Amino acid sequence: MDPTFIPTVLLPAAVGVIMFGLGLALTPVDFARVVQFPRAVIVGLLVQTIVLVAVAFAITQLFDLPPLLAVGFMLLAASPGGAMANIFSHLAHGDVALNITLTAINSVLALVWLPLVMNWSLVQFLGAELHVPAPTQKILEVATVIILPVLIGMFVRYAWPAPARRATGTVRIASVLLLALVVAISLANSGQTMLQHFGTVGLACITLNLVSLAIGYAVPRIIGLPVAQATSISLEIGIHNAAVAIFVALTVLESEVASVPAALYGIIMLATAGIAVTWFRRRHAYAVAAVLE
Repeated sequence: MDPTFIPTVLLPAAVGVIMFGLGLALTPVDFARVVQFPRAVIVGLLVQTIVLVAVAFAITQLFDLPPLLAVGFMLLAASPGGAMANIFSHLAHGDVALNITLTAINSVLALVWLPLVMNWSLVQFLGAELHVPAPTQKILEVATVIILPVLIGMFVRYAWPAPARRATGTVRIASVLLLALVVAISLANSGQTMLQHFGTVGLACITLNLVSLAIGYAVPRIIGLPVAQATSISLEIGIHNAAVAIFVALTVLESEVASVPAALYGIIMLATAGIAVTWFRRRHAYAVAAVLE
């Protein structure tokens, strides 16, 4: 199988279908609520860009990653949040409208932020400055996969509200099954390569993922944001668009080694996010119970 088939064809198609399902559960009121409370968006963006990149650099030093793997690791940290964050937020009772807003804004910011971080990393780890152009086409593709199906789903709900509401439960189950299929195909296609490099960068990827999820939840809760928004920010920060990082590593840097951190992280984040969803659902239940008491 073509190694680019999953990130360029299968994953966007799967995400598009799932995002349509998410759109069925959203109304314009959800987005209006996000506009009314911009603090969550600002906090999410600051943690996603500044804090996460600083954490990633600290991890490269802690694990003493080889130069190309370190560059790929920073590329991963600078990539925008993935559409999968929206899916897991949906399953975890998070604020999906907030996730979609953060993903859309981060995708635009990545046009500038990703090349800046990448060029700095090349100088820092390789000692050579290399201009990295913004992956404009890829970012636009990601934004289209995220936003357009959601808008179509919202229109369907507006036009046919009763059938849309009835389909919500079925769509959740289909989302889990479709995600499992994507992960299984990814492992079958490139599992050997990932295992070959896991000993060098795998633990670093796990550390980044766990720290990202923890910071993404703790910071919003500390400043008083509700559980649903903290859940969304945590998943947005912990789940990256690995396809963008792989795309830049392979096509711009022309380095398969630099793509390894993103490829490994793409599998790790799905496993840990599944565990996190269970915990977040419990927190959501506690929050609802506290309100009802």
